Amino acid sequence: MAAAQGRLSDDAGGMDEAKGTGEAERHKDAATPLPFRAAVEALRAARLRPQIEVEPTPAPKRLAPYSYALEAAVVDGEQELADGRLVLLHDPDGHDAWRGTFRLVTLVRAELEPEMAADPLLPDVCWSWLTGALQARGLAFGEPSGTVTRVSSHHFGGLSARPASSQIEIRASWTPREGPGGIPETAAHLASWCDLLAQVAGLPPAGPGDASVVTLPQRRGPQSR
Repeated sequence: MAAAQGRLSDDAGGMDEAKGTGEAERHKDAATPLPFRAAVEALRAARLRPQIEVEPTPAPKRLAPYSYALEAAVVDGEQELADGRLVLLHDPDGHDAWRGTFRLVTLVRAELEPEMAADPLLPDVCWSWLTGALQARGLAFGEPSGTVTRVSSHHFGGLSARPASSQIEIRASWTPREGPGGIPETAAHLASWCDLLAQVAGLPPAGPGDASVVTLPQRRGPQSR
């Protein structure tokens, strides 16, 4: 999976990767707070639409005492339409900027048709897709923060045969509200994030309740990552 490799931060930059193995990792798991363990298990058990491939990836180790990360790609046959990374952060002592003990951080990106990338309203629309995806599932969240960036590439000289390309990138973070036992609905937040990935990729709505969603047009061919 060629998932997003950009750098992340809590309010969307630095991602350091942490890997634990063997006996040290088992001791670490035993000391991990129950709310975080439950939140991670919910992410692992979530059922998602089949066009989205999700797998664990090394998590950042400096943003919070506890973290867990996933990467995903929206795939149509052999064509990758969008990719992204979602990180769950947890600080049992709470965090003033988060206004909670959990935080979700994401990076999402996709290729665009050049004419779509030229739309001046595109950044506002993409941000509304993020908040709208959470609201559509009835999720309570706070302190949303992020940026929407679009990049266009034009090729010259020996590369002039390549068509112009454009990309949209969404970096964002938000605080999922905690339920009983201090555990947020991480599976539902993951599903909402996948809804965002699907919208950015130009997939049709997943169900009748999403029929009013505006989607981007399908991409023009295999993407080179």
